[in-house]
Amino acid sequence: MDRLNGKTALITGAGAGIGRATALRFAAEGANVVVSDVNDDAARAVATEIGETSIVNHCDTSVEADVEAAIAATIKAFGTIDILVNNAGVGGGQAWDRMIAINLSGVMYGCKHGAEAMAARGGGSIVNLSSMLGLISIPGAGVDGYTAAKHGVVGLTKNYALTYGPRGVRVNCINPGWIETAMTDPIAAAGGKAFMVEGTALGRMGKPEEVAAVALFLASDDASFVTGASHVVDGGWTAR
Repeated sequence: MDRLNGKTALITGAGAGIGRATALRFAAEGANVVVSDVNDDAARAVATEIGETSIVNHCDTSVEADVEAAIAATIKAFGTIDILVNNAGVGGGQAWDRMIAINLSGVMYGCKHGAEAMAARGGGSIVNLSSMLGLISIPGAGVDGYTAAKHGVVGLTKNYALTYGPRGVRVNCINPGWIETAMTDPIAAAGGKAFMVEGTALGRMGKPEEVAAVALFLASDDASFVTGASHVVDGGWTAR
């Protein structure tokens, strides 16, 4: 359990769901973890679970200065930044501007400042959280902004991978399907669970820990020749 031993990771939106599961998994694998979230109480709870190898950071990823400050705080606390997981996001049904600001611009700010900080220190790994809706779409009101933003994350991933690959920075994205989180709970509660499960080849929703396992691979040296790629974690939904 030492695949990230000696490395430092900044994870946005780490107070709950996939971000929390990723923070806990990275810490278990030996990383120093900066638990970054707009919800300070949630972030503190995760950092407490991890212990002394973790610090809390307040960050609204829709604000570029916050993202830049989070990266600076990571370096100040641990001397470096080796891994950045751009996980913070909101679900469908939000206003267009808010959706783009958090789900797309926030990822861009992380890539922009994170890649440069890593390149200056010899390299690193950036993992962006997109969605299976970054590759396909489904009908429905309020899904347009989410789909557009998540498609944009796939494009950003490719651009930064090509731009920073020569400087030792790998950039990949994960495209989760229906995962059991607070984001999908309202859909399930409104009668949508059958829709989510029936379209999945494995016949169930995914767990945050299953996405975190893929994030671990991409962050680790096991993925040393992997960059610019989208990694679908959807139980077979997009195989239809």
